[in-house]
Amino acid sequence: MRAVVQRVSKASVSVTEEVVSAIETGLLVLLGVGLEDNEADIQWLASKIGNLRIFGDEDGVMNKSLIEIGGDAIVVSQFTLLASTKKGNRPSYTKAARPETAVPLYERFVKQLEGTLGKKVGTGRFGADMKVELLNDGPVTIIIDTKNRF
Repeated sequence: MRAVVQRVSKASVSVTEEVVSAIETGLLVLLGVGLEDNEADIQWLASKIGNLRIFGDEDGVMNKSLIEIGGDAIVVSQFTLLASTKKGNRPSYTKAARPETAVPLYERFVKQLEGTLGKKVGTGRFGADMKVELLNDGPVTIIIDTKNRF
């Protein structure tokens, strides 16, 4: 799994002009599911994201996690994160899982993150044409790939 984690002051996801998720302070997570991703990736990534110390403490130092500040999260599926651009100018998405595999893994990741945070997590709609709005705070943007955890 590959995630782009963005610290936000606010974020929302809309599908056909309907806001399906919105948060204030927290994280917007763009999530790409790969061919070889599994339950271990889900558990590790949810824990890593919930515990990332990227929020300011009393001294303004990035020393607090999403869990510690009680912030919210939105997870948006984004297969394009698995794009390969090695050859030519048209990205290849052969490393991205097909929807029949990706949807259940995406949904399990959302449930795992909800368990980690102890609260509901917002989502987009898998496969829909979504409009994502965010106010990146910092900006703080972190890329995490479960295949690089060892």
